[in-house]
Amino acid sequence: MDSEIGCLIRFYAGKPHSTGSSERIQLSGMYNVRKGKMQLPVNRWTRRQVILCGTCLIVSSVKDSLTGKMHVLPLIGGKVEEVKKHQHCLAFSSSGPQSQTYYICFDTFTEYLRWLRQVSKVASQRISSVDLSCCSLEHLPANLFYSQDLTHLNLKQNFLRQNPSLPAARGLNELQRFTKLKSLNLSNNHLGDFPLAVCSIPTLAELNVSCNALRSVPAAVGVMHNLQTFLLDGNFLQSLPAELENMKQLSYLGLSFNEFTDIPEVLEKLTAVDKLCMSGNCMETLRLQALRKMPHIKHVDLRLNIIRKLIADEVDFLQHVTQLDLRDNKLGDLDAMIFNNIEVLHCERNQLVTLDICGYFLKALYASSNELVQLDVYPVPNYLSYMDVSRNRLENVPEWVCESRKLEVLDIGHNQICELPARLFCNSSLRKLLAGHNQLARLPERLERTSVEVLDVQHNQLLELPPNLLMKADSLRFLNASANKLESLPPATLSEETNSILQELYLTNNSLTDKCVPLLTGHPHLKILHMAYNRLQSFPASKMAKLEELEEIDLSGNKLKAIPTTIMNCRRVHTVIAHSNCIEVFPEVMQLPEIKCVDLSCNELSEVTLPENLPPKLQELDLTGNPRLVLDHKTLELLNNIRCFKIDQPSTGDASGAPAVWSHGYTEASGVKNKLCVAALSVNNFCDNREALYGVFDGDRNVEVPYLLQCTMSDILAEELQKTKNEEEYMVNTFIVMQRKLGTAGQKLGGAAVLCHIKHDPVDPGGSFTLTSANVGKCQTVLCRNGKPLPLSRSYIMSCEEELKRIKQHKAIITEDGKVNGVTESTRILGYTFLHPSVMPRPHVQSVLLTPQDEFFILGSKGLWDSLSVEEAVEAVRNVPDALAAAKKLCTLAQSYGCHDSISAVVVQLSVTEDSFCCCELSASGAVPPPSPGIFPPSVNMVIKDRPSDGLGVPSSSSGMASEISSELSTSEMSSEVGSTASDEPPPGALSENSPAYPSEQRCMLHPVCLSNSFQRQLSSATFSSAFSDNGLDSDDEEPIEGVFTNGSRVEVEVDIHCSRAKEKEKQQHLLQVPAEASDEGIVISANEDEPGLPRKADFSAVGTIGRRRANGSVAPQERSHNVIEVATDAPLRKPGGYFAAPAQPDPDDQFIIPPELEEEVKEIMKHHQEQQQQQQPPPPPQLQPQLPRHYQLDQLPDYYDTPL
Repeated sequence: MDSEIGCLIRFYAGKPHSTGSSERIQLSGMYNVRKGKMQLPVNRWTRRQVILCGTCLIVSSVKDSLTGKMHVLPLIGGKVEEVKKHQHCLAFSSSGPQSQTYYICFDTFTEYLRWLRQVSKVASQRISSVDLSCCSLEHLPANLFYSQDLTHLNLKQNFLRQNPSLPAARGLNELQRFTKLKSLNLSNNHLGDFPLAVCSIPTLAELNVSCNALRSVPAAVGVMHNLQTFLLDGNFLQSLPAELENMKQLSYLGLSFNEFTDIPEVLEKLTAVDKLCMSGNCMETLRLQALRKMPHIKHVDLRLNIIRKLIADEVDFLQHVTQLDLRDNKLGDLDAMIFNNIEVLHCERNQLVTLDICGYFLKALYASSNELVQLDVYPVPNYLSYMDVSRNRLENVPEWVCESRKLEVLDIGHNQICELPARLFCNSSLRKLLAGHNQLARLPERLERTSVEVLDVQHNQLLELPPNLLMKADSLRFLNASANKLESLPPATLSEETNSILQELYLTNNSLTDKCVPLLTGHPHLKILHMAYNRLQSFPASKMAKLEELEEIDLSGNKLKAIPTTIMNCRRVHTVIAHSNCIEVFPEVMQLPEIKCVDLSCNELSEVTLPENLPPKLQELDLTGNPRLVLDHKTLELLNNIRCFKIDQPSTGDASGAPAVWSHGYTEASGVKNKLCVAALSVNNFCDNREALYGVFDGDRNVEVPYLLQCTMSDILAEELQKTKNEEEYMVNTFIVMQRKLGTAGQKLGGAAVLCHIKHDPVDPGGSFTLTSANVGKCQTVLCRNGKPLPLSRSYIMSCEEELKRIKQHKAIITEDGKVNGVTESTRILGYTFLHPSVMPRPHVQSVLLTPQDEFFILGSKGLWDSLSVEEAVEAVRNVPDALAAAKKLCTLAQSYGCHDSISAVVVQLSVTEDSFCCCELSASGAVPPPSPGIFPPSVNMVIKDRPSDGLGVPSSSSGMASEISSELSTSEMSSEVGSTASDEPPPGALSENSPAYPSEQRCMLHPVCLSNSFQRQLSSATFSSAFSDNGLDSDDEEPIEGVFTNGSRVEVEVDIHCSRAKEKEKQQHLLQVPAEASDEGIVISANEDEPGLPRKADFSAVGTIGRRRANGSVAPQERSHNVIEVATDAPLRKPGGYFAAPAQPDPDDQFIIPPELEEEVKEIMKHHQEQQQQQQPPPPPQLQPQLPRHYQLDQLPDYYDTPL
């Protein structure tokens, strides 16, 4: 079977029950092996096949072959040691008196590290405890039975069968031989039937058979009298046998995510069980009478059912229930007064309008994301310490809240509260008050001494803060008053001495002026200061000097002309963000010893002053959007040592004079631990000058997957566009193929993604542009149309009804934090293949026709949309003229509003006019007849891929744009096959720029003027190695992940580089009948250097990052390299076998390399062959002629040859 088809079948249908031994192989390779002691001269190194399969090391006895005798070395209880005398060498030894040792030398350090880690896990198993999880086992290995003293055995996530197909194999029936076994984990094996053999293990105290598609539990389980923990989650159970009551010691019974419609009656007899775990079942009503019969149950977990009401049936009080969890149900109202001893109540994400609770012993109340307008707790909860009623419809704070003397945390955000009671701040125990996103016009004026440490009042309508707030709140450490209407700040003290311990102050998006700055000196312990998007015109140097403990400052979006030099006094500062100001002089930030991040984009800098040595911790420097900035070569060379350095690329202008339809800007910001777990993709000129592609990728907390998506998805989309023009089809296929291309990197890692593709139908000259958005995870797109947001994405999480239903059908476990198997909260996301089919990569796709009313669209990562609503995001950047400045603003707002994750935002400004359609006056005469298909296979076709020249009217990038994926080396211009050959020199009849064949005519923005072709042949040797750009990285060891590069080999490829100055339109290529697969027959790369006698290479975006992003995220300087493949290696390889697989050496029959001494003869043969074709074929139909933008003779434009060689 074809490997590609087999991969898709397994992805959708799961692993077949009967597979070959190769499926159980964890690691394998051909290495130098030596057996026995190193001192003996008789033992020599030989090349052998080595396999790690389950718990055994298998070594082939025949050189370079899998046939013949195989030596098996049991590893459990053995050891693996490093051999220092040889490079990358390990010694593997088995246990026991007759132990054997194999020495294996690995080719690379990556393989050495991978084998060391994997084998160490197996060898370190104790004799009494064995972990064989995730080993793809279909039967129990023989060496498992060497010891009968096992007490703990973990066999989860395998493919075990009770009766294996092989006669000699040991199935689950053999487990009864372990007479001392106490803990057995058989979860995620898809058993189908309960393994009866476990009932014969008398010592078993813990049994996990979750996620095994069990439909019943046999009565024989009643004989397991010592069983204390019994996990049956994630099955298809509807009832339990009565014999379960014989398990007198059973203290925990897991019944979550089954198909129970009522509480099983047998639980009445299990008096040692104190927690009812029945989340994710099919209960529509909760009959309290059933709970009444179970006085031993104290904790009731009924999350993710479909409970609509509670039926009391004249039950007085349920005094034994202390914790009740009713999250994610369908309750419209809840009267929990019957639970008179309730301590913790969870009722988030229901449809509650009213809520009544008994407050005698209430300690914690979680009722967010409902429709609450009334909340009553009686009597006053004197033990209440935590209360979350955010995202409801409350208009005031209940009176009883102010009387709760032990309340420490109160979250009333995202309600409709207009006023806070003054008594609330008098509560001596209140430490954290979150009141953001309400309608507060003012805070209580007269505040007495308060103990509040964290106060969040962002997104209200505050004109001022109470004058004594900062003086009375002497415990305040955190204050966020962003997104209000503040014009002034209250003083921290009335004298020179201050008691303020304020450490974090967020005042972004207000109307603060310079008068507020002196008041900041009253907070000497301030560490984080955000005052972005206010009305500051200066920051006095004397005031900055007093903020000695400052670590992070954000003054973006003001009108500052300089950063005071006294910032040198703030020796602890590590982040300075001051984009979108009027700064003319580079600040003295490079003198700070702790500085890590500097953002001075969108200013008016003209030069940069640097010390001799850069700060040792500097990681990011952004100078984009400074049009007057000029850097000399020495400065550029110094700055390029920074991990991420961004600067504008000089624009070559737009010679065509055609207006740009779209321009973009993007930004990225690191999250916790300075890890950049997001990536952006921006190709203004995708495939040709009528298309664009933008993307945002979010790996949550992993760096590898976003980078792989950024490098690869444009390639995949380009290929899918060749197969279908249906928007939903090619977008869905792109995501599905990307899932496979992630390889091993996507097994346990994943990432959200959103792609936006703008295209124009070449068949319909009068048609408009189409914007297609596809997303998985929480990366989303929103389009601004007539000033209003139009969401184009959908976030698939547990709150989606159909997604929750699908998850339940697949019996995945949703943990209390709302994540599938505790991994991800998104049910549709790239990667995490071990969670399939619960988690899948199928995207939400939506297409819209762009109109003149469409102003811009925004692509954002999870961090952006968790902090800003789509309405606020659109309103925030609607009046920002520059796309880069708009993206920067969104990122800054999100950070000031409380986002600590990595953030990426792309803003694409649109200028779609009524006449955005083809207006070219194309001649109907002189059309080029297509050549005949010829008699030779496409493997010997020669493909010459032209590229646009300077005169293209392409959509320009924003003036401050740092292009992440440059169109100069478009991934659609690359292939990993070998053998394409082009002519050394232009054909004799090639047209010149001033040739009469280019009549003066008006051209539209869709079909700019193309210049003549010139070809240059350059043979080079390209080395493709397992670099970071082609490999995923393991989060633990920062080494390439297995499977991303299948062999890690070093492959030298002889290629041709075709440098031309015009790219034929996609329709002309179709008329010339070039097979789609022909473009995969050679590496086709535009030369990256200016050649004598040729116009300079076209710049596809007006501004871009100088150079290319390195493996560590930095941007390398632009190179005039004679070996363009050195630059090409940073892009993913493209071949049918996979983007991240090292290309195999090509079959000689598939190569067509013309010896230099025969080139002239070949040219003549080709020319003669083309002339014959031209004479034999009739001209094309008249209706196809106007679609050619230019008319060339085939001897002048040899785009396609069917050579007789």
